[in-house]
Amino acid sequence: MSGHSQFKNIMYRKGAQDARRAKVFSKISREIIVAVRESGSDPEGNTRLRSALLSARAENMPKDNVDRAIKKALGEDVGAEYQSVRYEGYGPGGVAIIVEGLTDNKNRTAPEVRSAFTKFGGSLGESNSVSFQFDHVGYISYDKKTSSEEMMIEAAVEAGADDMLGSDFFEIVCPIDRLSCVRDHLTKKFGDPLEAKVTWIPKNTVVIDNGTASTLFKLIEVLEDNDDIQSVVANYDLQDSGAFNSML
Repeated sequence: MSGHSQFKNIMYRKGAQDARRAKVFSKISREIIVAVRESGSDPEGNTRLRSALLSARAENMPKDNVDRAIKKALGEDVGAEYQSVRYEGYGPGGVAIIVEGLTDNKNRTAPEVRSAFTKFGGSLGESNSVSFQFDHVGYISYDKKTSSEEMMIEAAVEAGADDMLGSDFFEIVCPIDRLSCVRDHLTKKFGDPLEAKVTWIPKNTVVIDNGTASTLFKLIEVLEDNDDIQSVVANYDLQDSGAFNSML
């Protein structure tokens, strides 16, 4: 019986992993479609598309899926018209949260986001109610095996980056209008980055205990599980950890 149970458990976990992959692929496809409709199908001249393609590569998204999304964006049948949305609010422990997404129905997405905040002890605020606590920046990351820290810093400075954050990866921060320039400069030296995108980085963090963190993580998980949500950023730091813990 134990073997049977183990098999069922493996099948369940595989099913959960497959479901996650399908959801991630769906979100990346949506981003590709919006990027192509905005600025065309040439990634060299379309920063948003190039960022989406990097995400697709990082998630091992099949080329057929990528091509299908591009063709859909270029096709006569326009399909769903996606709009960019941003929601801001406070989660457990007074943690500031920014939620960004692409939706074809704001009347569906907004109540779902509000419900998630309420369920986990948070509150959804008005536009710009928490974004002042973050810097809106260009963000590029590389695996630390790519080069030495000294070489990466030197190249980032040459490219016009503002800062490099300490973490498990090289995380280069730059002004949004220099993202393409910095990315291209670093790509010539080190190859394609893991990520190159526009994101939010907290100016200050809120220290929370493990209990509050558990509830906060559940809220973030529910938000990220929503098909309309592309990213969730929060300005928390764990009480028993000195590490920077923003959700990039």
